[in-house]
Amino acid sequence: MATSSKEWQKLRTEDREVVERYLNEVPVKLGALAAALGVDVKISSLPLNISGQISKTPAGYEIKINRHESRQRQRFTLAHELAHFLIHRDTIDRLGGTLTDNVLYRSGASEQIEFEANRLAAQIVMPEEALRQEYSKYGDQISEAMVDLLAEHFGVSKAAMEIRMAA
Repeated sequence: MATSSKEWQKLRTEDREVVERYLNEVPVKLGALAAALGVDVKISSLPLNISGQISKTPAGYEIKINRHESRQRQRFTLAHELAHFLIHRDTIDRLGGTLTDNVLYRSGASEQIEFEANRLAAQIVMPEEALRQEYSKYGDQISEAMVDLLAEHFGVSKAAMEIRMAA
């Protein structure tokens, strides 16, 4: 299930192969994907303005997701933090081993890095081929109801689905 985005091409071959194994089932099992990549995930009580955080630990990498946010938001945040792990490990290490994303997915890293993480996260949580297949069931008419159904099917917010469909 190849994709040609710039972010997808940045993935290490072995990481891409692991990710691809999880893109065939929707909603994508992000926790299982993280485990397969060797990343620990913890649902944590983070400050209200913080959505997620990825840190280098002595054992590898750990992602913390804010337990106070909606399930859909938690899923996208997990995909976003996994994207940082997949394509920005060197940046995480350079920034002292921790990258913390606020509710706007801003971390203090460059806007380019956050943009890349958002794009890759969207590709992971809403895989292109699966989205195309679901979308085709509804014909050519885009409606509020269709966006709601697609968002529910992929386990994401309506806003995330609208952005993904516009990409």
